[in-house]
Amino acid sequence: MEMHQVRYFLAVAQLLNFTRAAEECNVTQPSLTRAIKQLEAEFGGDLFRRERPAAQLTELGQRMHPLLKQCYDAAAGARSLASSFKSGEIGALRIALTHSIDLALLLSHLDQIKRQLNRLEFRFLRGTSREVAEFLKKGEAELGIAAEIDEAWERLDVWPLFTESFELVVGDGHRLAGRSSVELDDLRSEQLLSRTFCEHSGRISASLREHGIDIEHGHEVSNERDLIELVEADMGIAMVPHTSPVPERLTRAAVPGLDARRTVNLYGVAGRQRTAVGNAVMRMLRGADWREIAG
Repeated sequence: MEMHQVRYFLAVAQLLNFTRAAEECNVTQPSLTRAIKQLEAEFGGDLFRRERPAAQLTELGQRMHPLLKQCYDAAAGARSLASSFKSGEIGALRIALTHSIDLALLLSHLDQIKRQLNRLEFRFLRGTSREVAEFLKKGEAELGIAAEIDEAWERLDVWPLFTESFELVVGDGHRLAGRSSVELDDLRSEQLLSRTFCEHSGRISASLREHGIDIEHGHEVSNERDLIELVEADMGIAMVPHTSPVPERLTRAAVPGLDARRTVNLYGVAGRQRTAVGNAVMRMLRGADWREIAG
C-alpha cells in the first residue's frame, strides 16, 4: 500500500465520483482507477460500488475509511514535522494540564520528540479544569490534559487516554499501613484530606458521604505537595489517583466498594490548525499503551 493510493481512495470517498476525484488529485482517471484497483486487490475486496451517477462505499470501504484516513493523516503529520524541522520553524509546544495530572505521565513521550527536535521548547500551563478549557479557547495552549473538563463547548475535541482507580494513601506509621485493601468501615474514624485541586474531589466526597463517612471535619488541601506532607505527618489520610506520585515511605491500599475512578483525557480544539509538533504529540499520546501506567 502506498500513500498516493490512500489519497486517491480518500478523494473518491469524499466526492463519490472517480472523475472529480482524479481532477482533485491532479491525475488522469485511468491512473486513479488503477491505483484503487491495486488497493482493492491488496485488501481482497471492492472498496466502492461503481454506480452512476455516484460511486458508493462498500461495507469493506466503510470499515477501511477511518483506518486509511488515520494512516494518511499520520503520514502527512510526519512530513509536516520533518519540513518544519528542516526550515527551523519548530517553535514551542504549549500544553495545559490540570493540577491533578502528574507531568511524569508525559515525560517519556515528550523526551522522544525532544530527542528528534533539539530546538523544540515546551511550555506547560497549570490550572483548574475550567482554566485549562480557557487556555485552549484562547489559543494559549495547543493541547490539554485533564481528568474532566466541565465545559459544554462544541469545539472541544476529547480523546480518552486511560481510566484509573483512586487509592487510599497513609503514613508508614498509621494503623492501616501495609494493607493491600482497606474496608470502608475502617475509614469512619479517620480524618480525611480533601484534594480540592482535583476535578473529582467532589465526586469522591459524595461517594464517601453516601457510605456514612464523615468528611465535614477533614482538611482541605490545594496542592499535592502539601497533601503528601500532611499524610507523612499523620495529620490525615487521602484518596489519590493510581498515577499520582507517592513517596515510598507512604503506603497505598485499594478501597473496595468506593465509587472512585477517573478517565484522563487529551483535549484539543476542533477546526483549529495545529502545529506539526502538536499533531505529532497528539498522535503519540493517543496511540500509546497506557495499561501499565494506569495499573
